Amino acid sequence: MDERAVGILEVYGLVCAFIAGDAGCKAANVTLEPFDKNKPANADSLPVPLLVTIKWRGSVEDVTAAVEAGRAVAERTTGVVTSHVIPRPTQDTLKMLGISGYDPS
Repeated sequence: MDERAVGILEVYGLVCAFIAGDAGCKAANVTLEPFDKNKPANADSLPVPLLVTIKWRGSVEDVTAAVEAGRAVAERTTGVVTSHVIPRPTQDTLKMLGISGYDPS
């Protein structure tokens, strides 16, 4: 069973996701899971019409540091929707990590 924690940060826009993901990886010993995207019904009223979820894996301490670093960068750019750290994800939660709205081709 994979006992690594999960950190989740949802931001406005893909560029913001890249720089926040990079900041998190530089701040802590974490790995990135595939990004996910969502274009909500109210997209035209958002700062950027695309929400992107960044997902990090590692120890609770490292994931927390990654989320905090990514959040700080995102708040200075397009903004943060939400963030959360899951210390001990269940197997069902781990299955959800692989979901990605991006086409790898």
